[in-house]
Amino acid sequence: MNSDLQKLHPYPFEKLNALKAAVTPPVNLPHIALSIGEPKHPAPSFVTETLANNLSLLSNYPSTKGLPELRKTIADWASQRFQLAAGSLNPERHILPVNGTREALFAFTQAVVNRSDDALVVTPNPFYQIYEGAAMLAGAQPYYLPCLDSHGLIPDFDQVDASVWQRCQLLFLCSPGNPTGAVIDTATLKNLIALADQYDFVIASDECYSELYFDEQQPPAGLLQTCAELGRNDFKRCVVFHSLSKRSNLPGLRSGFVAGDADIMQAFLLYRTYHGCAMPIQHQHASIAAWQDEAHVKQNRELYRQKFSAVLDILDGCLDVAKPDAGFYLWAKTPICDQDFAQQLFAQQHVTVLPGQFLGREVDGYNPGQQHIRMALVASLDECIDAAHRIKAFVSSLKL
Repeated sequence: MNSDLQKLHPYPFEKLNALKAAVTPPVNLPHIALSIGEPKHPAPSFVTETLANNLSLLSNYPSTKGLPELRKTIADWASQRFQLAAGSLNPERHILPVNGTREALFAFTQAVVNRSDDALVVTPNPFYQIYEGAAMLAGAQPYYLPCLDSHGLIPDFDQVDASVWQRCQLLFLCSPGNPTGAVIDTATLKNLIALADQYDFVIASDECYSELYFDEQQPPAGLLQTCAELGRNDFKRCVVFHSLSKRSNLPGLRSGFVAGDADIMQAFLLYRTYHGCAMPIQHQHASIAAWQDEAHVKQNRELYRQKFSAVLDILDGCLDVAKPDAGFYLWAKTPICDQDFAQQLFAQQHVTVLPGQFLGREVDGYNPGQQHIRMALVASLDECIDAAHRIKAFVSSLKL
């Protein structure tokens, strides 16, 4: 067996299941899950209809590169959304459809990392766990940058030593962030692009929460958008990951795309040709329909606005928590150990949240996820309100 498999940590939800198994929740209260970031809003009906209308294509093998019309639709969407120069994002050279960003982030790391004893993959901490596992299985060592309140829950890249950048082969960004919801500003992205040029590493920007934001006039900036502002229309060393899971409430469709540096994308296509990850053709047609429509995305954002407003109003003065920059998570500080908080909350109120330390790693004796919980506001508005009242009651019962 691949010895690198032994380096992998149990996935956060395995740890959560073990935590919950040690207690018994009240049977008179229905369970409300705020633990997993799985959108529960209805899938757009026109997308499911398109999927159903193309089931005859199950008899055809899909190509790894995907349908030209899907790649063009993605190019059109990304160019408009991120204000790219006309024609700069070429559907033939800069874009590949993928089966969701989770699969793509893992595969991309295997293709990009050149195995060596000193290869680093730099990642925020806490983080989406695929970054770490992908790095380890690619033969690299993860290097964790803490996301602290004192720096706006964004890594302090200015404090990273030059020796780290010299060994860095791949830098993972997540903006808006999971679990914090923090957005990296354009000035920081420009500085990181300059560092990538100086030290010759690739930037992989996970932007799958980019379409969940509060101000319709100020959507989060993206890495390709920053390239465009720099006149860097070849997107050198820069690659972004987008998904329909959160944007369009289609986590089961497993549809997203990777876009950026044409040379990197060409090598990634070669890898994927052997990896065997072509998106089913009927899913591609459904994806075209989803990327071409913004009305359902605006409605989606409004539903999340309502939930954030209601939940934060209830938790005001109860938990140390604030509205994030974007996304659908609340990153709350806990008055007791986050594992104890999550376990006791489940035992008393039948509400599941995720301990923050499960999403982080201890470095120099400190895990930046500890004393936090992540709450995904993916349930219905009524359920989120019910959960908030139960959390408030639980916190009030604590003897601090």
